[in-house]
Amino acid sequence: MPSKPQSASAARKFVRRYLAYADPGASEDHVYAVTVVMSELVTNAVRYGTEPGDSVRITIDVTARRTRVEVHDAVRRYPRPRPESRTRERGRGLVVLNALCPGAWGVTDRPFGKAVWAEVTA
Repeated sequence: MPSKPQSASAARKFVRRYLAYADPGASEDHVYAVTVVMSELVTNAVRYGTEPGDSVRITIDVTARRTRVEVHDAVRRYPRPRPESRTRERGRGLVVLNALCPGAWGVTDRPFGKAVWAEVTA
């Protein structure tokens, strides 16, 4: 996907369609959680993990027990939590990941950047 803000919306649509195909019995809560997680990962990759002209790659793996999503970008810098703020409108992505994927997300180095992954339990 191109590294543009609109890619988060495209990723959400893709995830919903893919889950309807790969796991038609998935609960709406599960689909919603996976969609939110993918959106956060793509948004962070676009904002912090790419340069102009770069792209991001998304992957999804579905099993009966969980859905794993990955977003690959070109920058090796790992995501890091920001201090709590009631006034800042951004910087809550890792809080969302911790809430929806407790202990089931991380970062893997790739030859040209990194992959941030998360697993949502079914």
